[in-house]
Amino acid sequence: MTGVEALYPFLYAEETDLDAVLAEVRRSTEEKAAEIVELRDSLAGLHGDRLVACARRLAASFRDGGRLFTFGNGGSSTDAQDLARLFLRPPPPARPLPAFSLPHDVAVLTALANDVGHEVVFARRLAALARPGDIAAGLSTSGGSANLLRAFEEAARLGMVTVGFAGYDGGPMAEAGTVGHLFVVPSSSVHRIQEAQATLYHVLWELTLLALDVGL
Repeated sequence: MTGVEALYPFLYAEETDLDAVLAEVRRSTEEKAAEIVELRDSLAGLHGDRLVACARRLAASFRDGGRLFTFGNGGSSTDAQDLARLFLRPPPPARPLPAFSLPHDVAVLTALANDVGHEVVFARRLAALARPGDIAAGLSTSGGSANLLRAFEEAARLGMVTVGFAGYDGGPMAEAGTVGHLFVVPSSSVHRIQEAQATLYHVLWELTLLALDVGL
């Protein structure tokens, strides 16, 4: 079995007992919920101090007029848009902060991918728009996305604050030496990695707002 069948074999059995299927769906859901709760609980001990340090650095950047640029591929592009939105349109009474999601501009993204190459779609945008002291935040489940690695290279060259979110053991993102603040979710499940990354960047956002208001 491959794909969805491998993940949920009880839905593809030739003979189906509805009660048994529902029981298995419930068991599977509870198992996944428990897994992400346990993973999220572990993140405080694993990344707590680094989150505070990163939040302080982001707050200092915003105070000095810095702007946030976020990026990622696939589901991570959606998370990148969410991260930018948190800073750009926070709930009251928090004040908006300048933030841009690079995957959001589909016209420029597809033009660069088609005319130059997909590996430069984020790096070229940073080269055109960013300046020293701005923030580059990239999300990847594998930590090995070529266009993220190129973007972090460009961000480091520009003197930007660099923040990365990865899964597994961090992959090439952890080895590149271009990510100043790296948060690795120690899991091999893409689903759990993305769920935990969402928790991490929401906490980072809240800590940054706290650092801007009262200091940490």
